[in-house]
Amino acid sequence: MTSHSFAPGPMLIGLFLSLMIYGSVVTQMVRYFVTYKRDSTFLKCLMTYLLIAQTATIVMQCGIIYQPLIVDSKTEADNGVTPKRESSETIFSPGAYSDWNLVIPSEAILITLVATPIQLFSGWRISVITGSFVLPGIIALLSLSSFGSGINMAVLVFRHRRYSEFPALTAPAVVWLSLSAACDVVIALGLSHALYTRKQGLLGGIDTHLNRIIRLTLETGSLTAFTALLDVILCTAIPLTSTNFIADLPLSGVYTWSILAMYGPPLTADQFNRILFV
Repeated sequence: MTSHSFAPGPMLIGLFLSLMIYGSVVTQMVRYFVTYKRDSTFLKCLMTYLLIAQTATIVMQCGIIYQPLIVDSKTEADNGVTPKRESSETIFSPGAYSDWNLVIPSEAILITLVATPIQLFSGWRISVITGSFVLPGIIALLSLSSFGSGINMAVLVFRHRRYSEFPALTAPAVVWLSLSAACDVVIALGLSHALYTRKQGLLGGIDTHLNRIIRLTLETGSLTAFTALLDVILCTAIPLTSTNFIADLPLSGVYTWSILAMYGPPLTADQFNRILFV
């Protein structure tokens, strides 16, 4: 049987990317609560939830990388012995670390708990703008399917926590992330079209900002879909390694950042809400 060549180096890269995105998320959260004080309680609660969930994700990710690098660095899974690392071995050297991780099952759960509310919220925005429930229904179906697949993935990871068993989880991971990416593409295209149809009847000054919001919608939707698909590609194209964690760890942060980026254009709160929710 081919062994899984686990090395925490790619996971450390993914953690660095996730931490950088988290810094941007915190900055945008502060800006949101300062600028959009008149937003509804529901939106404020959603943003607070996302900040708490993203903070929990960062703590969990630090725990994932803390175990192999600090707690049981180079522990042999079979006999629990912790020999000294050879001078030629680095954090990118496979086979030099424990074959299991206590914290890693929570990764899929937290990504799902961040992505699903954002996707459902985006579907609700489309229904408010268009007055139709067809496209939001498709988004809700894809999002809830992705949610179920994510929970299933978390359960499977909990039952098979050894990295050497991860190749058996490739198919569930592909289904989960592909559904999430498909939902993101539908949201990006659907919301952009819905916003474009609102251009008629709006004041000229707002029209320029609306174009920018449409562009941001396409960019952020493409980014979340690309990150999820990159996770799938790395998982399938470079199996038996931990390379996919470069894209997997920052994924929840990308989702949170994408919704906050929509509040970036220099509009007043009333203008922004009139474009998106009225």
